[in-house]
Amino acid sequence: MTLEEIKHGESKNMEFKIQLPDDSRRYMKTVVAFANTSGGKIILGVDDVTKDIVGVDRNSVFQIMDQIANAVSDMCVPQIVPDITFQTIEGKCIVQIEIYPGQNRPYYLRSQGKENGTYIRVAGTSRPADEAVLKDLEYQGAGKSFDELVNVETDYEEENALQLCSDIQKHIAESQGLSIEKIRTITAVNLENWGVLKKNGPSYLPTNAFILLTKNTFRFAKIQCALFKGENRAVFIDRREFGGPVYEQIEEAYQFVLKHINLGATIDGIVRKDRYELPPESIREAIINAVCHRCYLDHSCVQVAVYDNRVEITSPGMLYGGLTMEQAVSGRSKIRNACIAEVFSRMGIIEQWGTGFQRMIQGCREYGLQEPEFIDMGDTFRVNFYRSNMENGIENQDIKAKTGTEITENHGKTGIESDETGIENTGTGIEKTKAGISMVLSDTEKKVVELILLDSEITQEQIAKKMKMSKNGIRYIMDKLKAKGVLRREGATKKGKWMIELNR
Repeated sequence: MTLEEIKHGESKNMEFKIQLPDDSRRYMKTVVAFANTSGGKIILGVDDVTKDIVGVDRNSVFQIMDQIANAVSDMCVPQIVPDITFQTIEGKCIVQIEIYPGQNRPYYLRSQGKENGTYIRVAGTSRPADEAVLKDLEYQGAGKSFDELVNVETDYEEENALQLCSDIQKHIAESQGLSIEKIRTITAVNLENWGVLKKNGPSYLPTNAFILLTKNTFRFAKIQCALFKGENRAVFIDRREFGGPVYEQIEEAYQFVLKHINLGATIDGIVRKDRYELPPESIREAIINAVCHRCYLDHSCVQVAVYDNRVEITSPGMLYGGLTMEQAVSGRSKIRNACIAEVFSRMGIIEQWGTGFQRMIQGCREYGLQEPEFIDMGDTFRVNFYRSNMENGIENQDIKAKTGTEITENHGKTGIESDETGIENTGTGIEKTKAGISMVLSDTEKKVVELILLDSEITQEQIAKKMKMSKNGIRYIMDKLKAKGVLRREGATKKGKWMIELNR
C-alpha cells in the first residue's frame, strides 16, 4: 500500500476504516463482497472522508490482526483466508486486510445464511446479492455455466437443430471466404461435442445454449437499441428490440448503430474511401462481448444506446470469475457462457478469446479517437465509444443535381437504394454532376434527405410513416439537418416545401 493509492480514495477494490469496528459485521460484509467479486483491500487507520492517515495503536497491532483473522474464520462461509499485514506510512501504522477473489463462491455471512448474507461489491459499496447474482455465483463455485445446463422445460426439436447446423456452416464459409460446399457438414453430433446438446439415449436434450441459439424463448435474452436526443435518456428518437437467435441479434444491433452514426469519406488521390466516425469492428466487438459474456440469469437485456456524443453498450452481469478490469483489458479472459463462446468461435464471430478489449482499443487508436471507456458497475458492465464529431471537408456522399436530384451511394451506384424504410429504388440513371455536401450525415439523416428530394412537399408525418419512426423523432432529425445548413423550409407552413441546400 502506498500513499498515492490512499489519496485516490475508496473504490470497488478499496475501503478505509479509521479503526477496527466494535461490531465485526460492519466490515465482514466487505470481506465477503471482495471474495465474491474481484478481491480488494480494507485499510485500517485511514479516514474514509478526508483520506488522512490517522494510524492505529502500535502496541495493539498484533492483537488487531489476530482479532480480524478470528472474525473472518468464525463469521464467513466458506472459509476465507485473508492476507493481513501492517506497515508504516508518514510515521503512522496502518493495517491492511487483503481479500483475494474466491473459488468456492458464493461466500456469505454465517449468521445471515446464504440467501441473505451474500454480498457483492458495486462501485465503492457492499450490497446484498439478488437472486440472479446468487445463482450466477453458485454456478461459478460449481464450475458450471448457465448455458451448458439442460433446459428441462423445452423439448428437443430436430428442425431447430438442422437450422442451427446450417447457419453455423454458412458462417464458417463466410468467415473463411469459401463456398459452402467446401465446408464440412455440421451435424447434431457437432452440437453435442460443443455442449449445445446432451445425449439422452437415442435422442437429445436441449441445453440453454441450444435455446439461445435457436428459437430463444428467454424473455430477457434480447438486445434493446435506442437513439436518444442529446446526451441522456430523456427523449427517444428511434428504438428497436431484437430477439431470436443471439448471433442474429448481434448483426441487427450492429446495423442499428451504423444506421445512426455518421458515414463520411476521404479522398486518397483518386480513390474514395468511406469511413464511419467510429470504427465498425470495435462496435461489433463490443456487441459480441456483451452477448457472449452477459449473465443470462439477470432480468435485464443487453442495451445499445446512441447519443449525440457517444455509443453506449451495456451488458448485464459483473465481470466473471473474479476477473479485474486490469486483467480484462490486458487480455485475460474467463468465459461465462462456454457453449455459446465455443459456437461463436467456430462460426468466426469470435476470432481469438481474450482479445476483444484490445481490438476495441486498437480500432479507436487507428481512427485517432479517444480510447473506449470500460466501466465495471458491479452488476453490469458498460463500454462507451465517444463520437468524433467529424469536421467539414469530409464528404458524406455525392449529391447529384440535374433535372431530378438524386443521392447516390458508394461505388458509382445510381438511384435510391431500397431498404427497410420502404423507399423504392427509382433507378433514374440521371447524369452525375457533382455538387456535394461537405459534412457528414448519419444514415437516418440521409434517408430523410432522400425522401425530400423525391417529394419536396412531403410532411413530417409521411416521413415518419415511411421510416417507421415517431413524428417527434423525425422533427429532431430535421432540426439537425437545418442546423447543418442542409435543410430549409420555403413558404407557408401548410403550403410550403422543403429545400435541400446542395452548394455551401
